[in-house]
Amino acid sequence: IFHAHYGLDFTWVLLGLLASGYYLAKQARSERQAELEILGVKVHDLTMREAVERVKELFRTGRQGYVVTPNPEFIMSAAKDKEFTHILNKSDLSIPDGAGLVWASRIWGTPLRERVAGSDLFWELCAEAARRGGRIFLLGAKPGVAEKTAQIVRKRFPKIKIAGTFAGDGSPAGDVETIANLNQSASHHPIDILFVAYGHGKQERWIKRNLKKVKVKVAVGVGGTFDYVSGQVALAPKFMRVLGLEWLYRLVREPWRIKRQWALVSFSISTFKESFRR
Repeated sequence: IFHAHYGLDFTWVLLGLLASGYYLAKQARSERQAELEILGVKVHDLTMREAVERVKELFRTGRQGYVVTPNPEFIMSAAKDKEFTHILNKSDLSIPDGAGLVWASRIWGTPLRERVAGSDLFWELCAEAARRGGRIFLLGAKPGVAEKTAQIVRKRFPKIKIAGTFAGDGSPAGDVETIANLNQSASHHPIDILFVAYGHGKQERWIKRNLKKVKVKVAVGVGGTFDYVSGQVALAPKFMRVLGLEWLYRLVREPWRIKRQWALVSFSISTFKESFRR
């Protein structure tokens, strides 16, 4: 999913300003691109509204599908993991969750229209499920977090149907129990949307491994969204989110994330290297 979940990073704005005029002078394609490849990973060029419509289209066709939410950390992980790259590129919908992806696309002269945050998509899909009488299931996060998230979702959307919640651990060893839990919840009616919150990489592998084994129409990886919704992890103040400083807020509160910030540095370097090859 974050998913979000990771700000309109002001960092990327600064990097864009520091980029040479050569890159900034590149013109966007005259025809709208359906998708863009960012360092080997497919990303669809769409708005939030269009992303929701794509999910609704999966419902209409009756075909199982899954949604991924790549950000720079995803991209750099995929660069070292062909299996992960394959899973991302075989998805039915790949939304530009990270502001860094939008920044990179602009540097290359093939701008994505907007960032589609995974955490925002979570709420939009919950709203759609409530409108159409669809059923959702919340899978992942630490024990008790999905249940708390479900309570908050019900408060916002009283008519929503939540088929169930389950933590599990996302590992192959736990698949049998998790699949049994899901299919029990879908014994009378299939689950329309399965939100999977095991963190990037782990959740996508779980989906790819098990989607065909469960009575689910669409699975969506949502990263740390349950933690945000349930209040386990505090959201940055609105002004920091607007300025794209959410990353800084999280780093101050969670210093251990400093190692993960290197993925952003690596992504920036790779973006500029790719610019010279284009």
